[in-house]
Amino acid sequence: MNDNLKQFENQKYLNIETFRKNGQGVKTPVWFAQDGETLHLWTQADSGKAKRIRRDGSVRVAPALMSGELVGEWLPARAQADESSEAINHVKKLMTKKYGLMFHIFGFVGRMRGGSKYTDIKINLQETSKLN
Repeated sequence: MNDNLKQFENQKYLNIETFRKNGQGVKTPVWFAQDGETLHLWTQADSGKAKRIRRDGSVRVAPALMSGELVGEWLPARAQADESSEAINHVKKLMTKKYGLMFHIFGFVGRMRGGSKYTDIKINLQETSKLN
């Protein structure tokens, strides 16, 4: 297992930095769930972060507080959006297991605000070389 994943254990949020076409970073604190060596985010398919990830899957992630304040180190990663029904069902199960009723309330509020299509953002940390 990637040693860098350890800093995400027992964390409720991560901060993900996606990049605009001009290279400017956009940092967003989000809920996440871990499945093996993959971190998963649940987000609206038309969100800015999902659009930026579809264009360029290079991201940085770090464990964070709900406010976005970091509680760990930024790590380079690759992300991809997966809107398949299998991926959506899988991420729903992961998020429900981790966040319980709060995940369902969050989803209900999102639907009331017009969100209907979601995506699973899959994040894989890049191995960092170790200096000897």
